[in-house]
Amino acid sequence: MPNVKIYIDETRLAACRDAIEDALPRLRDLLCDGLAVETSACQIAALPVVGLPDQPQVNAELLILPRSGRTPERIRAVAGTMRQMLEQASGLDVAVRVGMLDPETYLALK
Repeated sequence: MPNVKIYIDETRLAACRDAIEDALPRLRDLLCDGLAVETSACQIAALPVVGLPDQPQVNAELLILPRSGRTPERIRAVAGTMRQMLEQASGLDVAVRVGMLDPETYLALK
């Protein structure tokens, strides 16, 4: 159940919007392969934001549930590849942050 929000500085979005949109299916494939989930489990959104000029202009947040096989090394590898993909697509500095959700309290209604 990867939930990804990609926050892009609104002043930079127009220049990279098409490339980011083109990268989203590849990003979903990466998450499905790397985290062993079906495509229907993924939620990915790119959102324009107002941010400070001295921080990365693209900030991706990946939220996942713990699961066997999702070792810190595996998660770090997926996040690193995700960062590279978004840097190539946007041409901007990218930060990726990963958070683990609590399976006892997490609820998703689809």
